[in-house]
Amino acid sequence: MVETIAAAGLPVDETLKIRKNRIRPEGALKDGKRISIVTGIHGDELEGQYVCFELQRRIEEKKECLAGIVDIYPAMNPLGIDSITRGIPAFDLDMNRIFPGNIDGSMTEYLAACIMEDVKGSDCVLDIHASNIYLTEIPQIRINELHQDVLVPMAQETNVDLIWVHGASTVLESTFAHSLNDAGTPVLVVEMGVGMRITQAYGDQMVDGIFHLMREMGIWTGEGKPVKTPIISRDAEDVSYLNASVSGVFIPAVTHGARLKESELIGRIVDPLRGRVLDEVRAPGDGMLFTIRDYPVVVEGSLMGRLLKKEVCGYE
Repeated sequence: MVETIAAAGLPVDETLKIRKNRIRPEGALKDGKRISIVTGIHGDELEGQYVCFELQRRIEEKKECLAGIVDIYPAMNPLGIDSITRGIPAFDLDMNRIFPGNIDGSMTEYLAACIMEDVKGSDCVLDIHASNIYLTEIPQIRINELHQDVLVPMAQETNVDLIWVHGASTVLESTFAHSLNDAGTPVLVVEMGVGMRITQAYGDQMVDGIFHLMREMGIWTGEGKPVKTPIISRDAEDVSYLNASVSGVFIPAVTHGARLKESELIGRIVDPLRGRVLDEVRAPGDGMLFTIRDYPVVVEGSLMGRLLKKEVCGYE
């Protein structure tokens, strides 16, 4: 059932509405555990749109297997999605910097407070994001170290490639996930794919993981697919950051997710005007390339990729 969880008046007699679709079992069983799928907080991150569609499509095919509540919030920032804008248009505001909000505050604070109130109490929340238009990410879950004891076991059931546990000092307290986790509602922050695009293979991988997690929670009784055993990184030293030394156009030489040897070529930064190679981006050590530059134009200092050290990946 589609419900409006928050509404606010806009100019020219329009209304901003944030909506969810609640799917629950038919018949006598009306309640049970609840999982919430949240996406669209950033309007230029569209990977979660496919996840919302495909998850609902599969549930409807075998609705008799549903034993709990699934709440789907595809567009927390509908104005941003309509205009392909990261933040809330006209407000020059990142929606993921205003939580937990204020029910008596400005329009944006009011919307954030309504969202918090509606999602709060879920047994698990997946907050699905994409990367920006510049970088592509493998499916991963990022977790604040303060909540890792609760969240890591859940994340291991979701079919992601990587669980990246961050230090508490790197997590902004005004985000949706941090605010809900602090309130006692467990939230897993998913990052995958690239901005303004849909990577269907990643979306299917994530949906398989959601069904597996739902089975573990007792929300789904149908069959599930086997899930990946994710790599878990808990140390900032596990990750090497690759930055451009010069400005130019980046031409990749490997595929995303490649397992590389030290000094192996990742790509070249070239000068299209003179036909020259300005620099070569090489692996600083053995490891897996879990982030790669997607947008070709770079300037000095641009992030070209992230490499997870071989020792953490566990491959020979």
